[in-house]
Amino acid sequence: MKKCFLLLFFAASIVILNGCKEYEDKRVSLDTGVKSDNLANNTLTRPVYGAFSLLAGHGIDLKDVKVVTNDAGFMEIQVTGYNRAVYTKLFDYKVDWFDKNGLAVDAKASVWTHISAKSRTNFSFKAVAPTKDVVDFKMNTRKTPE
Repeated sequence: MKKCFLLLFFAASIVILNGCKEYEDKRVSLDTGVKSDNLANNTLTRPVYGAFSLLAGHGIDLKDVKVVTNDAGFMEIQVTGYNRAVYTKLFDYKVDWFDKNGLAVDAKASVWTHISAKSRTNFSFKAVAPTKDVVDFKMNTRKTPE
């Protein structure tokens, strides 16, 4: 019973204190060790907060996918997301390209590409189609193999 109460107390503390946001200006980046401690990076609370983040399933959120045809006539995609986790997320992505008939376009560039998203930050990456015949794509992601 005491363990349940203690766990509930820590979880409630994290939720309450996380609601107290500090001033942010996206033009200024203060790295860990420079800015003030918070629950996520404090030496004493980091393990508890990290465990809560894992239990809550915090991870990558997709924010936007933009598709344009660049000046050279190639399809270009830009994927934007946000890492909600308290830890850097490492993952791979691969883009498969398709022509107007729905057939896969053979591309040497369609390989797994590694990306890391820092804790609680936005991230984005781009991919450009290998030929002008591309009209559609499918992007897959996976956890980076260890």
